[in-house]
Amino acid sequence: MSLPGLYAVVDAEVAFAHGWALVDLAQAVLAGGATLVQVRGKALSSVELLEASRQVVAMAVPYRAAVVVNDRADLAVLSGAAGVHVGQDDLSPADARAIVGPDRLVGVSTHSADQIAVAAGEPVDYIAVGPVFGTTTKHTGYDAVSLDLVRQAAATGKDVVAIGGVTLDRVPQVFAAGATSVAVIADLLAGGDPTARTRAFMAVAAAARPAKAAL
Repeated sequence: MSLPGLYAVVDAEVAFAHGWALVDLAQAVLAGGATLVQVRGKALSSVELLEASRQVVAMAVPYRAAVVVNDRADLAVLSGAAGVHVGQDDLSPADARAIVGPDRLVGVSTHSADQIAVAAGEPVDYIAVGPVFGTTTKHTGYDAVSLDLVRQAAATGKDVVAIGGVTLDRVPQVFAAGATSVAVIADLLAGGDPTARTRAFMAVAAAARPAKAAL
């Protein structure tokens, strides 16, 4: 599938910190027009993450949206999700691909030029790069990598998802650096209305993304 301009990441801990349940937040961003939603719950049990993923997958159907499960290729398959996103400490992209098959999305997080070079040779649909800007959402163990690394990832020819500290005002410069999509987590909750915030991100992304990358 072609990646949309906005990749909405619904994180259980971030949602809870803002007074939202993960599933309710997913519903809100779907109502705002998000067509690609990642379900992330680092502290959730396998049972909890599977149930949440199944609920979000069912919610996404009437919106014709795709759902990706973070870390867990097995739960992506069991929930009927469209794909899986893996990090540097998770299953390798090749192993994840072996589990989810050829038709689901596989994405991988990268934080350095060396990791991008490796990812470019893996069976992935997109390379996520970050944290592009400073972020407190998730401790990655990596400093902000800047837009230069986004440019390096774009040069591989793979779709590139920029993540980490992406706010509404930063979207244009991220696309100018060659990103295909922006992954947004905490800023979806800015202002307390994630549906409206999602709409705003969709509008800015549509205006800022180069025509060749548009859906």
